[in-house]
Amino acid sequence: MDSAAPDGPHSGPDPAANPLGHGPVLLLTGARLADGRVVDVRISGDRIQAVGTVGSLGPLPALPGAPTVTTGARIDLQGYLLLPAPAEAHAHYDSAFSAALPAPPPDTPADLTRRVTEAALTSLGYGATAQRTHVRIGDVHGLHPLEAVLTARQALRGLADLQAVAMPRLLTGRAGADGRAQLREALKLGATAAGGCPELDPDPAGYVQLLLEAAREADCPVDLHTTAADAAQLARLASALAPLRPRVTLGPCGALARGASTVLATSGVRVVWLPQNGGCTGLEGRPSGQRPGLVRELTAARVPLAAGSGALRDQSNPVGRADPLESAYLLVAGGELDPEAAYDAVANQARAALGLLPVRVDAGFPAELLAVRGDSLAGALAGGHSRLVVHSGRVVSRTSAVREFADTVALALPRQSDGADC
Repeated sequence: MDSAAPDGPHSGPDPAANPLGHGPVLLLTGARLADGRVVDVRISGDRIQAVGTVGSLGPLPALPGAPTVTTGARIDLQGYLLLPAPAEAHAHYDSAFSAALPAPPPDTPADLTRRVTEAALTSLGYGATAQRTHVRIGDVHGLHPLEAVLTARQALRGLADLQAVAMPRLLTGRAGADGRAQLREALKLGATAAGGCPELDPDPAGYVQLLLEAAREADCPVDLHTTAADAAQLARLASALAPLRPRVTLGPCGALARGASTVLATSGVRVVWLPQNGGCTGLEGRPSGQRPGLVRELTAARVPLAAGSGALRDQSNPVGRADPLESAYLLVAGGELDPEAAYDAVANQARAALGLLPVRVDAGFPAELLAVRGDSLAGALAGGHSRLVVHSGRVVSRTSAVREFADTVALALPRQSDGADC
């Protein structure tokens, strides 16, 4: 077993005081890229400064007047695959971990903030340095769930970027008066986007028009829930959303009518797919799953496609996971996408859905990176659990997995240094 196996990637300076901290420069050495190259990567501030062959970038710079004291950390990533960090494009953190709680789950400010924070950190540990959660507002919820998300967002600053989508249930008519007022207040408080599910309102078209008005006032994007089962209704929805494109996202579209992908392709909207079970708490009723081949249909029509988790152990999916690599794995295992396209769906396509800049392991790009144990992208998706996460140029999370066997057979056992990971 290599020296990094028991404790994860090896850091240079003693990290006892702050095991994940370092100075203004970070040097990642011996990392394998998805194209097979093995490189060193130097990060300065929140950007990748240089990428070169192993040993070509030289030592870390020293502090002025103290040539033996470096200003950063050196991390050995031998045996790891270095990738652009994934993003969580569609989550519901206000209901996270609620499957085992009483119904309805406790919604005190402290309880909501704790669950939102735990959900965001869980996702971060898997590699998602940028995350978007949809938050129910109005009715009995008021603005308490959103306030909890905004509190968690502030607490997580420097660890992960957390976005909030305000979701009123009703907007039209007298019954929607509270939702209209709450939506505008939510956007003033700091919600990132306006959302919801038009299909739950008696007047879906009116819902979209009111949502667009609020989004234009706040100069924010729109991120809507829809099953997309009705092709004619989807066409009307896409037409109504046209004035705000390309700042429009739809999901999960799990019941998309056959041939309706052309409607999405011409509308300029982006789709966020939920590979785990096609559903989430933003849609009422039990998840209906996904039609086989639907993702291939969307990609063939050149619809911009991202993938998200949707649920984290809530009523819509009691075993839901917040792991973007799980979503990518499911896309590959289901025969929908190849490993490269599947990972792109949870990485740069997901970042695009969040309005963020793309990431490449190349000079000048944002230092948003995930190092996962494995010798190839397929291997990492199959079972890479040891991970190191870099956000804004800083190591913010480290997960180390060690596989051990009882010494009962004489055969050579898989070790982490061989790319095996438990």
